[in-house]
Amino acid sequence: MRPRRIAIAGAGKVGRSIAAELIDNGSEVMLIERDPRKIRTGALPRANWLLADACELASLESANLQECAVMVAATGDDKVNLVVSLLAKTEFGVPRVVARVNHPNNEWLFTEAWGVDVAVSTPRLLTALVEEAVSVGDLVRLMRFMQGNASLVELTLAEDSPVIGRPIAQIALPADAALVAILRDGRVVLPSPDATLEEGDEVLAVVTAGADVEEALSEALGGTPVDSPPPAR
Repeated sequence: MRPRRIAIAGAGKVGRSIAAELIDNGSEVMLIERDPRKIRTGALPRANWLLADACELASLESANLQECAVMVAATGDDKVNLVVSLLAKTEFGVPRVVARVNHPNNEWLFTEAWGVDVAVSTPRLLTALVEEAVSVGDLVRLMRFMQGNASLVELTLAEDSPVIGRPIAQIALPADAALVAILRDGRVVLPSPDATLEEGDEVLAVVTAGADVEEALSEALGGTPVDSPPPAR
């Protein structure tokens, strides 16, 4: 089977790190970089390198972007990442576009309208991980995907949670929420219908349709909902 082809715009530390991981996982990776000082073929000899501006159609045509399964816009400039995402999706029909968000204030722009399937904000992820580490009984949003229509959330069960000791099948979860994993004592427990929840369990769930579902899930698990995100501007 031919390895899936992935293009990455931006060959800085972030772009090269992503490329290295993907190559190790068996993907064919092309790095597109306009700064010749960042072209380091010796650091990633198994990657394909293209010295070009990823914001230009001709550059993306040279990269045969239409053959790529994924486009990763990983530059340090949010404007560039948005343009690359839009071109990849609208001009080349790339099935999946992942974009790096450098400034939290720009998160609202990284949507389907700009061709972005998944927006990854490092500041937001770090904040979520800090909140997850110190919060018990609070619902924490870890990541958004599917053009912002779904979120991965986490809640650590407090000692007074009403679901402790109850089989998951007996918990009235909202229709647009699904438990995907339980982290317990350093192990991953699959949330089968007969599995029971314990104090200190970190419950991971995917929810859709917005803050009302998050609130309903938090209530079902005996926690406090995450604050609603700011409205899109």
